[in-house]
Amino acid sequence: MQIGQVIRQYRKKKDMTQEEMANRLGVTAPAVNKWENGNSMPDITLLAPIARLLDISLDTLLSFREELTQEEIQDIIQTVYSMLREKPFAEAFEWAKEKIEQYPNCEPLYLEAAVLLNAERMKQADTDERYETTINQWYTMALGSEQEQIRTMAADRLFHFYLDKKQYDKAEEYLTYFSEQNPERKRKQAVIYSRTDRREEAYKTYEELLLSMYQMTILLLRSIWMLAQQDQNMDKVRMIVEKASALEEIFDMGEYHKVLWRHELAIMEQDAETVITTMQQMLTNLDDINHFTESSLFEHMTFQANSEELRAQLREDIMKAFRDEETYGFLKGDSRWEDLKN
Repeated sequence: MQIGQVIRQYRKKKDMTQEEMANRLGVTAPAVNKWENGNSMPDITLLAPIARLLDISLDTLLSFREELTQEEIQDIIQTVYSMLREKPFAEAFEWAKEKIEQYPNCEPLYLEAAVLLNAERMKQADTDERYETTINQWYTMALGSEQEQIRTMAADRLFHFYLDKKQYDKAEEYLTYFSEQNPERKRKQAVIYSRTDRREEAYKTYEELLLSMYQMTILLLRSIWMLAQQDQNMDKVRMIVEKASALEEIFDMGEYHKVLWRHELAIMEQDAETVITTMQQMLTNLDDINHFTESSLFEHMTFQANSEELRAQLREDIMKAFRDEETYGFLKGDSRWEDLKN
C-alpha cells in the first residue's frame, strides 16, 4: 500500500476531512489530495506529524507494517495454488517468497502460504532443506502475532514438525503458545508423554481430557434441554433426554445419572408412575452416584472418596427436594409419594 493510500485510510477512520487534516498540518487541502492520489509525497519533515495526527506509527505510515485485506490475501494464496498446479514447485515457492518479502508483517499471508507450500512439498516428497527452513521461519514469525488463532496455528505446525523429527523437547516448547484452557495443549502434551514412554502420565492426561469433555457435553445438553423446555418443544426435550442417558452409559456415570434425566422428563410430563419409579431408583443408586470413579475408563485418575457425612447430607438434600410440593404437587393424594416422603 502506498503512503497516500495509508493516509486516506487512516484519515477516514478518524472521520477527518482533507481540509481538517491540512489545517492541522499547516498545508493546503490540495496538497493532501495530491498525497492521497499518489501525485506527490509529503515532505520528510511532515512524516512524524502525520503519523501522530492519524494515531499510527511511522512503520504503518510508510507501509513497513503492511495491512492486506482478507480478499487480497486470498487472491495471493489462490495464485500460489494455481501455480503449484501448473508450474514447478520452485517457481511457485519463489513467487510466494517475493510476495511475503513485500509484505513482511502480514502474518496471515505468510502463515497461509507456509501451510499451502508445506503440504505440497510433503505431497511431492521434496526433501530440499531450504524450503523446509524457510517455511519454518514463516511459522516462527507468525508466533509473534497478536491474534491467538494465528499464534496457535503456527505453534501447531511447528509442534508437529518437531514431533515427526522425534525432537520431543523442542516440540514441547510450542505448547506454551496454547492457553491453559485450550484442551489441545493437554492433548498434545499427552502425545509427547506417549512418545517418550511416560505411559502412566499419558493415560492420566487423556482420561482427564475425556472426563472434562463429558462434563462440558452434559452441560451443553442440559442448556439445550432447558431452552427446549422453555419453548415447550417436547420432541426436542425427549431427544435430549435420550442422548444424555446414552452419554451417561458411555462414560460409566452409573444408574443414578441415567435415571435422573428420565425423572426430570417425567416431572415435566406429570407422569406420576414414572416419577415414583425413578424416585425409588435414584434413592437405591444414591451410594453409586460417583460410579465413574471406579470405572476402568478413568483408572489412572485419583479421586477422593465421599465421606459418610457427605453421603448422608446428599441423601438429606434429595429427600428435601422430593418433598417440594411446588415440583411434586401433582402427586398429592398418591400414597406412594407420602410413604416416600416419610
